[in-house]
Amino acid sequence: MIDWVLVRAGARPVPQPVATPLVWATASGGAVILVAVHYALVGPGRPGPALAALCLLAALLGLCARFSAAPGTALLCWLFLNGFAIPPLGTLTWAGQRDAFWLTCLCAATLLGTALARFLHARAAYRRLPARGETGDAADSL
Repeated sequence: MIDWVLVRAGARPVPQPVATPLVWATASGGAVILVAVHYALVGPGRPGPALAALCLLAALLGLCARFSAAPGTALLCWLFLNGFAIPPLGTLTWAGQRDAFWLTCLCAATLLGTALARFLHARAAYRRLPARGETGDAADSL
């Protein structure tokens, strides 16, 4: 027997974050594409636009990731930024304050995206709660 239920009846669960390895794989693939596009359009001497694009990628990935994925996402983006967006290409270097700033920007973007997603999901879940005195049953509305 089929039991018909209204779609809006009952609580909808808050979406689960995407698995961390999938977020990291997407970060790697996205960083490769963004750095390649940056290299083709701007060249390897100016890492500013590449950093901005990678921060945007990290924030977008943060929207669907767990907080624990943020450091790895930032590190993967930094590896491609450092290795392929600045000369010498293909060589990882550490330039103290510059690289620490880049890592901080990338990690902050990822954490900001994740925090924004959690806030929006919590707000949507709160709005779905019935008001006081309402039971939310379909029979009550008849």
